[in-house]
Amino acid sequence: MAPTVTATVASTALAAALAFAADAAAQDPAKKRPPNVVFVLADDLGYRELGCFGQQKIRTPRIDALAADGMRLLRHYSGSPVCAPSRSVLMSGKHPGHAAVRDNKEAKPEGQWPTPAGETLLPQALRDAGYKTGAFGKWGLGMFGSSGDPLARGFERFFGYNCQRHAHSYWPAYLWDDATKLPLRNDPPVPGSGKLAADADPADPKAYARFVGSDYAPDRILTQAVAFVAANKDRPFFLYFPSVLPHLALHVPEADLKAYEGAFSETPYTGQNSYTPHRTPRAAYAAMISRLDAEVGALCDALAKAGVADETLFVLTSDNGATHSPVGGTDVDFFASCGELRGRKGSLYEGGIRVPAIVRWPGVVEKGSSSERTSGFEDWLPTLAEACGAPVPKGLDGISLLPTLRGMRQDPRAFLYREFAGYGGWQAAWIGDFKLVRKQLQQPTKVATELYDLRVDPSEANDLAAAQPQRVQAIEVVFRTEHVKSDVFQLAAIDGK
Repeated sequence: MAPTVTATVASTALAAALAFAADAAAQDPAKKRPPNVVFVLADDLGYRELGCFGQQKIRTPRIDALAADGMRLLRHYSGSPVCAPSRSVLMSGKHPGHAAVRDNKEAKPEGQWPTPAGETLLPQALRDAGYKTGAFGKWGLGMFGSSGDPLARGFERFFGYNCQRHAHSYWPAYLWDDATKLPLRNDPPVPGSGKLAADADPADPKAYARFVGSDYAPDRILTQAVAFVAANKDRPFFLYFPSVLPHLALHVPEADLKAYEGAFSETPYTGQNSYTPHRTPRAAYAAMISRLDAEVGALCDALAKAGVADETLFVLTSDNGATHSPVGGTDVDFFASCGELRGRKGSLYEGGIRVPAIVRWPGVVEKGSSSERTSGFEDWLPTLAEACGAPVPKGLDGISLLPTLRGMRQDPRAFLYREFAGYGGWQAAWIGDFKLVRKQLQQPTKVATELYDLRVDPSEANDLAAAQPQRVQAIEVVFRTEHVKSDVFQLAAIDGK
């Protein structure tokens, strides 16, 4: 029987209402699916090693394009000046005066000191909000089966290195595929350290043959990350990509190296300062950073192919500053890797801890923008949880960056605090443009305190401590209130021996 006029009108009205509701949902960002998150964490990438942060000799076109489509954070600080504690701050949302891991410390049978159970990490917060979670690269916060097991702390998929020492080789014997060792086709595997044979000719390419493998670990890792995007394009996902690039050793495929062939004057590195030899160390280092750039490009392409690029919040930053020359054959002074900033990896001077940071979020973050607001790794957990509609865990030190990312005015943070048990022992606190540094805290009789005005002295060349004792005393309050003693990572001048 044909529908009555009343029924037809009702059906038409219903269709119109549904269409209006669908259109309203499309116009209202709050009703859209929450954003995917891709978080790329480079390893030992210096503040000035990207074109968009001032690099002149190394090509990073895909990352520069990412910055042009988003925001650069110009005063962003990693969690620590070395690997494991920096990642601990990122994952926990707690600064290193409260975080559990405060220095690199190996744990048997493989890996680093595990982050403890009982606190909610970033992947757990997003997984519990309905996100599919995967990590591809270097973990460094606990072996499988420990309290820091990545598969027990929120990641549903893991592929890569568990141990940072294992990650010194880019042609290793195996990688971890979830909690299973996956053998690689490197026979024999390339060690992360070694020297050229005593009778070898440093100018002869054949002398370096044993330091080149065939199954390049970053290729394997990137393939798995791209597959994760394709498999989860229809649901919100969190892809954590802690790349091992450009951390030493100088291991890069010949095809990548050719891009810088003959570009720089070179002195062969024979392995005398740790890690493995390389005939053209400057070209190798530049090629590794350009290789990181290509990985970022591949992830962006995967998002576009999956049709989710405009629905993805993309972050790129580094776990700490550039390493020291001439360790491992690097020449970061030649590349001006930290630019005007003093210090390198392991230091709480700006060059060891201020890192490049880029955020692209189409429709939210203004293209080509930048921010001078002081921010740090502890801010990512509350920022991403809020952006993704996940409950923000209690007891965090981080402050959500969403107002800044949305182009809104955001009050300056009251302070930023860092401490580090390694490299002699350090504390640092930033209040406004002023920064107080204490070093040699593992030798109580040699502690030195320095004060800098970063607005006029970003190179930390002019110590104002003697001239401004009242300001020193005011910032020292942060040192006293924000340090909670750790039984594992102590600072002797504060905690005693």
